[in-house]
Amino acid sequence: MTFVGPQSHPETDSYRWPAEWEPLDAVWVVPPHNPETWPGCLDEAARQHADWCAAMGQVVRVRSTAELKIPTDDSWVRDFGPLFVRAVGPGGRDVPGVLVAQDFRFNGWGDKYEPRPHDDAAGAAIAHAAGAQLVRHTRVLEGGALDTDGAGTLLTTRECLLNPSRDAAGKGATPQEVESLLRETLGITRTVWLSADLPGDDTDGHVDNAARFVAPGVVVVHPTIDPAPLHAAGLEVVTLPAADPLTYDYPPDPTVDNDLGGVRPLPASYANFVIANGRVFVPVFGTASDDAALRVLDGAMPRHTPVPVRAEHLVVGLGALHCLSMQQCAV
Repeated sequence: MTFVGPQSHPETDSYRWPAEWEPLDAVWVVPPHNPETWPGCLDEAARQHADWCAAMGQVVRVRSTAELKIPTDDSWVRDFGPLFVRAVGPGGRDVPGVLVAQDFRFNGWGDKYEPRPHDDAAGAAIAHAAGAQLVRHTRVLEGGALDTDGAGTLLTTRECLLNPSRDAAGKGATPQEVESLLRETLGITRTVWLSADLPGDDTDGHVDNAARFVAPGVVVVHPTIDPAPLHAAGLEVVTLPAADPLTYDYPPDPTVDNDLGGVRPLPASYANFVIANGRVFVPVFGTASDDAALRVLDGAMPRHTPVPVRAEHLVVGLGALHCLSMQQCAV
């Protein structure tokens, strides 16, 4: 890793990645702008994104890379943006006023797509705009592959973090080696390994479509996820309904050999919500299962108000609200 700016705070012993429900100073977004990601529906996706940002803006600062003229290849800031963490000093207490940005390398979800140099560079620019101490890494790690309770427990999936196309802790890394990296950079002391394979998912099983912390010790899960590892970790499990199946008729992609286009499933999941300062912004898709998902989240998160956000066009890009955002914790 490389420190940019002050190499360390004199009182810093380690780091802590706060839970999303802790106070936020901002949520970072990148408006939809790549027509290859939203073929035939870019305008509709951009409108849904703008409506969501307006709703979020009532409770948290929404910071846009477009407004700051930070170039990006695409909009999935969850995966190429920095992970904002707190510095931890002696006694295990957060150091007041110190914001740290852990900026990992981004390789387009295991080199599935063409190189994305602007996305890979955007994390450092976002950290600078946020006034954060930047820590750059040579390893690949995507924010959508991780979810934390802020107290040292992390959810992730074997399909993604142990995938040879990623190198979170080196090619062919063991779970123990990955856990060591997570401990060093995010303050994670316990990792719960899950398996996820949702229809339409091109991320190799990002956990933010599968299982999410909603309170200390409480996890909501997509109904296809085996809850056994969560139960073994002593966590309460609440099952979300499955979104009604969604598909999209993609036109052929001329940049991909032998891509004939056609009807494909979309990775619509109610787990792809965003928690921000007393609200939980939930992707809904205009289907019968929407209301049931909102009721489940309302019961699982009594201190947060669910806010439905239409996302049937956003999910054509193969992600939804959480994928399109990165929270900046308050310090």
